[in-house]
Amino acid sequence: MQRKPHALIVMSSESFAAHFDSVRLARLADLVTLDELLFTDSLDGPGERARLADAEVLITSWGAPMLTPELLAAAPALRAVLHCAGSVRHLVGDEVWRRGIRVASAADANAVPVAQYTLAAVILAGKKAPFLAADEQRAYQGWGPVITGYGDLSNFDRTVGIVGFSRIGRKVVELLKVLEGTTCLVADPYADPAEVEQAGATLVPLDELLLRADVLSLHAPELPETWHMIGAKELNLLPDHATVINTARGSLIDSEALAVECASGRLHAILDVTDPEPLPVDSPLRNLPGVMITPHIAGSLGSEIRRLTDHTLDELDRWIARQPLHHEITAEDWALGRHA
Repeated sequence: MQRKPHALIVMSSESFAAHFDSVRLARLADLVTLDELLFTDSLDGPGERARLADAEVLITSWGAPMLTPELLAAAPALRAVLHCAGSVRHLVGDEVWRRGIRVASAADANAVPVAQYTLAAVILAGKKAPFLAADEQRAYQGWGPVITGYGDLSNFDRTVGIVGFSRIGRKVVELLKVLEGTTCLVADPYADPAEVEQAGATLVPLDELLLRADVLSLHAPELPETWHMIGAKELNLLPDHATVINTARGSLIDSEALAVECASGRLHAILDVTDPEPLPVDSPLRNLPGVMITPHIAGSLGSEIRRLTDHTLDELDRWIARQPLHHEITAEDWALGRHA
């Protein structure tokens, strides 16, 4: 019988409760050896360090401490870090690849609710539903056919621009197929045109996308070169009545420039992320009827978190069987800023 590897769950108590019900704990126990210290949010105490010394695989999530070179030196047996959440940017560093430790994340599973949120936002944006609901002056003035000043209230024959052909961007493109007559454009300097076309979109330069997009949805990573990639110049290229959707990172947009456009009524925005987050009380983006802000809820919440657990347990099963991991993060990914 194959020896089961020693594992340690490293995450906050809230994360542990969300990730592991009795069914998933039982599955985990079938795969690995779990000692009395079932999970921990700290690796500093003598008991935690003793368990860390034996651990061959860490199951991590929100609340896990940064795996510093010092902590990794205290984990001589460690061979894999499987993250039950999205980005590992604040969890690991170069030392893990120098040591040859395998790293995988559940970012692909976490992309599902974000893509679903984005699809819902695109559909609501087509009808300008959030903005009409927030416009008290129009709340009781007529019905659909007589509404003016919002552009074409339609989800037919529209153009949606996707910036960033990431995991989420790709899933959004695929979900948008439910909208009849929708043209989907993608801007991403690293994307393969054939892969974009296969997903159901067309790869174009960013400026061309902006000029044509009725809805602009951002799915690029947060990197120095993507900071404020959508600023006053780019926003000015968008057609009148276009809607900007951001479920990626707040820093991708120049918030002040967006506030100017939305205050004028020319553009609208649906923002699940902002810069800073949360926005200050006196932010010009607050209280504009043309802006809908949600508190970073697009990612996995509630029962959706168990999808991440299942994804990670599947990866653990493959790792134990010495099969290829489906969503491994390599040293090359890390160097290119792909942390999820």
